[in-house]
Amino acid sequence: MKSDVRTEGRAVRESLGVNWANGIFLIFAHVAAVAALFFWSWPAVITALILYWVGGSLGIGMGFHRLLTHRGYNVPKPVEYFLVTCGTIALEGGPIQWVVTHRIHHAHADRAGDPHTPRDGGWWAHIGWILWGTAQNHDEATIAHYAPDLLKDGYYRWLNRFYYVPLLVVGVALFYFGGWGVLLWGVFLRVTVAFHATWLVNSATHLWGKTRFETDDDSRNSWWVALLTFGEGWHNNHHAHPTSARHGLRWYEFDLNWLGIRALQLIGLAHGIKRLRFNRASSAWQLVRSRVRTNET
Repeated sequence: MKSDVRTEGRAVRESLGVNWANGIFLIFAHVAAVAALFFWSWPAVITALILYWVGGSLGIGMGFHRLLTHRGYNVPKPVEYFLVTCGTIALEGGPIQWVVTHRIHHAHADRAGDPHTPRDGGWWAHIGWILWGTAQNHDEATIAHYAPDLLKDGYYRWLNRFYYVPLLVVGVALFYFGGWGVLLWGVFLRVTVAFHATWLVNSATHLWGKTRFETDDDSRNSWWVALLTFGEGWHNNHHAHPTSARHGLRWYEFDLNWLGIRALQLIGLAHGIKRLRFNRASSAWQLVRSRVRTNET
């Protein structure tokens, strides 16, 4: 099986060639990230940290991943649009393309067809698939198969095409109010670090860590990837129960994205939440769902 997956990866490289646009952009982003270190200031650092949370937790973790991809919980449409728009400032592609990639990953996890399995090499899983593989560029037939629900939404179709617009607006604002230092930290350094944090979920959490559940893939729980990604590193938990909105299942498994969802629930904005609960009678984890609003269809 592993050799079959490696063969699949080689075929992908040969057929698609180098994605020069992604490669040139990533080189530029990394150079700009290093340049940011020479423009250090507290406003720049604080801005980067806040936007790292907005893009990585509110946007990617709570919005793109646990809400759009797996529908682990529900929120009013304006809140959903806000969370997903936050995800675009991470610059990981449009929401529809991102969801398609992740749904493909779960459908073929660590098997032929997985766009970023470490069985084809750790480097491939981390960044190679962005430079030589499909990245977030799927054809219309693939999108229609894996994300028909999102294609029905006009805002998501627009945002998928112009996903860079929110970050452009943020970048202009940062430069206007804070200058080069705040721009370099708040956009280039922050986005570059966030790229690698997300890619570590694809690579590191399928290579190293511990398992709680038996799955058909190589997913692992990684505490340090969880810290970098606000809880996305509890990957074995997630692959065993993909629709659960809670990934960190024990008190010591810090999951800020789950706490964010719980905060939305406490103020009445999140409902129909799916989560794992340990059943002491059966000594097993079971998926439960919170009470759905009476006006929910």
